[in-house]
Amino acid sequence: MLAWLIDPDGESVLMLVRVVLGVVIFAHGAQKLLGWFGGPGLGATLRTFRDQLRIPAALTCLAIAAEFFGGLGLIVGLFTRVAALGVAVTIAVALLTVHLKNGFFMNWFGEKQGHGIEYHLLVIALAVLLMVKGAGAFSIDAALSRDAAVVSNIESALGMGHER
Repeated sequence: MLAWLIDPDGESVLMLVRVVLGVVIFAHGAQKLLGWFGGPGLGATLRTFRDQLRIPAALTCLAIAAEFFGGLGLIVGLFTRVAALGVAVTIAVALLTVHLKNGFFMNWFGEKQGHGIEYHLLVIALAVLLMVKGAGAFSIDAALSRDAAVVSNIESALGMGHER
């Protein structure tokens, strides 16, 4: 028990960051894709991105996939670095195209036209941490990396085997 609390490698901290970020990002993706949590759903999201933001449907679908499937990937720790990259890119685009003009702070009291970039900066920083350090404890990535034979078989199946 004490070893887990001390955790000199930070593996449980990475797990906490990964899961919390995954839940938050998944919820945003579910709003856009499925209309869950009071969201608009896919049709309305596609129309809004096209009509108001001038973002093509293909790029909108990529952003939704990065949030929905990237969020799920982060929650379970599967392809964490790829999922975190997708999240970081999606959020960076939102920051630059929509939120930067609204300043730094979120619109907590409805006094501004939109939200600032503070949330986006935090998401990007957490995603970069996961891209650099990996999934941490209790992840599918960690389980796969412990079994070199499984990783080797996946690499071979993808045609990534090492030449000898």
